[in-house]
Amino acid sequence: MHRVHVATTDGERWGEELRLFLRSSAKPIQAIPFVEGYDDLDDDEIAIACSSHHAEPAQLQAVRKVLARAGAAVDDLENGLQECRPDGKLGHNCSGKHAGMLAACAAHGWPLHPYREPSHPLQRRIAEVIGGGETAVDGCGVPTFARTLDGAAELLTHTPPRIRDAMRARPELVGASRDATDTELMCLREGWIAKGGAEGLFCAAHADGRGLALKAEDGAYRAIRPALGLVLGIDEFLETPVRNSRDEVVGAITLAR
Repeated sequence: MHRVHVATTDGERWGEELRLFLRSSAKPIQAIPFVEGYDDLDDDEIAIACSSHHAEPAQLQAVRKVLARAGAAVDDLENGLQECRPDGKLGHNCSGKHAGMLAACAAHGWPLHPYREPSHPLQRRIAEVIGGGETAVDGCGVPTFARTLDGAAELLTHTPPRIRDAMRARPELVGASRDATDTELMCLREGWIAKGGAEGLFCAAHADGRGLALKAEDGAYRAIRPALGLVLGIDEFLETPVRNSRDEVVGAITLAR
């Protein structure tokens, strides 16, 4: 049994007002210095900078494209390695964000390293656009920021139009071509952008200014999809198949009634 807490910018809430770290849900905001540095970015470059990718071929190609723009190499990525992922540091799910950070440094004339340190000009700019607050170290080494669940619901409403447009143009780069709730939402519902985060966090925003956040209390991301289906009325999300290692459907995650 998973308990999912929900807040919206319309003032609706299911569950409690939690305090949490934004983790990867902040990536569209962390990409702002990258987008500020260039006026010729392609959609795939921006989308991969916002991604928690699955190391699919198109995603790795997009990361390499951003690294080339930065004049950097895979060894320059400060995200470390991720178990069971291909291509070393390139295959890490945060490598697109880190490549965008390197390219932002190149564009603004900031030192490339150590770009993940809080005192670096890049991280100071990110803290400025996010609005500061309590910080910790994220799983990939960069600062992450604390917010209430209400604050997380507002997060993606501050996404600049250029980043919003790129995420909607290339949603498969933001998550994955399969089994990525943020990608699925952007494909199924017009106007929405979305980004999942570690420990069962999911943030989304609509072009009309609405925002929402869902947080699984126990950090189980698998609980997000059915809860989001209930909140947004998406029938396709109400039951999430459980598959075994043979890709056979052996169960389902559904809402408790």
